[in-house]
Amino acid sequence: MSSTYDIIFAGGGATACITASRLAEADPKLNVLILEAGPDSQELHYHVQPGRYFGNLLVPREIFSFHFGKGGKGTNERMHLIPAGRALGGGSSINFAMYNRPAPSDFDDWETMYGNKGWGSKELIPLMNKAETYQPNPNHPNHGSSGPLKISIASDYKNLADDVIKVGVAIDKDHKEVDDVNAFDDKAVNNWAPMQRYIDGTTGRRSDTAHHYIYNKNLKNLTVKTRAKVTRVIFEGTRAVGVEYVNDVVGRAKGVVEPTIIKASRLVVLSAGSFGSPAILERSGVGSAEVLKKNGITQLVDLPGVGENYQDHNLVIPSYYGTDDTETMDDAFRGTEEEQKEYTELWLKEGKGAFANNGINATIKLRPTEADLKTMSPSFDARWKSYYADKPDKWVLIMAPLAAYYGLNPAVPRGKYFSIAYYSAYPIAKGSLHITSATDAYSAMDFNPGFLEDFADVITLRWGYKKAREIARRSKFFKGYLAEHHPTFPEGSEADVSRDKSPVPIDAPFIKYTEADDEAIDAFHRQTAETCWHSLGTCSMKPRQEGGVVDSHLNVYGTTNLKVADLSIAPGNVGANTYSTVIAIGEKAAVVIAKELGINGLE
Repeated sequence: MSSTYDIIFAGGGATACITASRLAEADPKLNVLILEAGPDSQELHYHVQPGRYFGNLLVPREIFSFHFGKGGKGTNERMHLIPAGRALGGGSSINFAMYNRPAPSDFDDWETMYGNKGWGSKELIPLMNKAETYQPNPNHPNHGSSGPLKISIASDYKNLADDVIKVGVAIDKDHKEVDDVNAFDDKAVNNWAPMQRYIDGTTGRRSDTAHHYIYNKNLKNLTVKTRAKVTRVIFEGTRAVGVEYVNDVVGRAKGVVEPTIIKASRLVVLSAGSFGSPAILERSGVGSAEVLKKNGITQLVDLPGVGENYQDHNLVIPSYYGTDDTETMDDAFRGTEEEQKEYTELWLKEGKGAFANNGINATIKLRPTEADLKTMSPSFDARWKSYYADKPDKWVLIMAPLAAYYGLNPAVPRGKYFSIAYYSAYPIAKGSLHITSATDAYSAMDFNPGFLEDFADVITLRWGYKKAREIARRSKFFKGYLAEHHPTFPEGSEADVSRDKSPVPIDAPFIKYTEADDEAIDAFHRQTAETCWHSLGTCSMKPRQEGGVVDSHLNVYGTTNLKVADLSIAPGNVGANTYSTVIAIGEKAAVVIAKELGINGLE
């Protein structure tokens, strides 16, 4: 390693891989360094085989950072465990591989509501397309045809998804089956479709940014150092001139390793994610006076928005017993090495089978009808009128069948299960996170997720539970409820989960819920709703006086030569799994930086 680089990326997540690769490739004279706290991910089976994603959560690995957040009144003061990617490629190396794009108005909001010129859908959608090769239809006008990331649709492990689509269309005349809800067109809302995946349909490999922007390029002017956790930015005055990091050889240095300083002659880019980037800023003296004083840090820049505006999606995954002929991922997720041997061999030989799948092969983006809104009134009225009514491309909830038991309770017997998951696309409640140590980069954060602290968010999930349950109980693969994943309804309730043991007819009447039943559903959600692994917003790109941390050029207010480029810059939420938005940010950051440095070819 050199002691000085032109650009240093503090964090080697998905955004850093994209931006650093684009810049280094565009200008061979540019000397770029990525510092990543976690290990390399190159050709490791638990990264490149998509079907191992859930099993990774069950086996203690150093590829996650775990953050504990104290819930408030919205979730009964319970603790929330939120994992984040901790390897080169970040979340793209360990996520569920779900291809899910936000509404165009999400990006337009970034531009019009927060003043970020150049960050609207007109600019970002072409960059998203640039990154992908859409295998189902390479000539599709709203998808990419020659990008590094491959997008496919499953050819197996999808009999549950196919059935759910049929049921969903049959029981709701407003819902139709379409081929694609991610093409930024008028098919996105209230239509069932196959769920695309960030998986190469030919090889069965995960489409992550580490393998498709870094490992495959072998760029001589791009250096990657893993197991190097950045602790703070080095400043001369308010000009960023480098970073300090500690070696992370054993995964938990605990501050005992002597730090190393590396200089950056042109730019430092924080890309450590929604937890890491604000923490680095605060340890560097950039943040609110209160937080810095509490940790004994001299304030360099007064920026109270650092660590605020934390946002996520609220996820619930009710589970059901599946029939013997349900194609599920249960053995791939929980099987022994011997039980998984056939899956491994099939993946190695043909790029097929369970390890080439994620088991999430259908979806719908739900927006309430007038009839639905009446059932959600009055608690949802204000939110609907202020946020959704004049933006018809926005949905309220995303729902998808999952071909497995997705809980973490080891006492649940092995068997065939499926789930109908749903999450709120734009929760109102927001949280915050801040450091608790000036020197120990591994210390737990003062983290408050803020889940369900606005009752409109609770109403959204109540609506989702009822929708999901009516679909599940009509599926031909339904064999009853896994009771612990459902509300405890009052004795004698029509909604009692012990009633159904086999599918009800398609035209069976919907369950009638009493006020007490609704209260049971709300209590269930307060006790079970969790992260969707979609943390964002903690270094928001919006005006400084409104709590912003970076401007539309990604510059940290009050500093020079310092930018942030990752999900933490999102000023508002996006109604989708966030990998697609990370890609947009990474490609856009490359364009922004290239323009400033006079590098051609990335416009």
